[in-house]
Amino acid sequence: MANTEEETLEDRLKAALWFSVGKIVDEETLKMGVNATPQFIGALTELLWAQIGTVSEDLCAFAKQVAQSSMIPLLLTRELTLGTLAARQSLPMTSFCCQEGTRN
Repeated sequence: MANTEEETLEDRLKAALWFSVGKIVDEETLKMGVNATPQFIGALTELLWAQIGTVSEDLCAFAKQVAQSSMIPLLLTRELTLGTLAARQSLPMTSFCCQEGTRN
């Protein structure tokens, strides 16, 4: 029963994301004078859904790490931002974020 409820919730969340992406795409395409196909909106929704999943897994792993260690002072540094955490999937982006953090 819980599995079915989770699937239903996931379907509802994905539908809400699809609706929101569709509205944003419609607004932007009107400004640009171009059209977007439903397939494009669907592909963009899937891309965002996957990225949300990756970021949420990263945040959960980070929260567990913080809870198990004394990393609280690290949380107060500028180098460790949500952007850096999300960008850690890409080495060039991580390097850029860390360089920008040390400049400020």
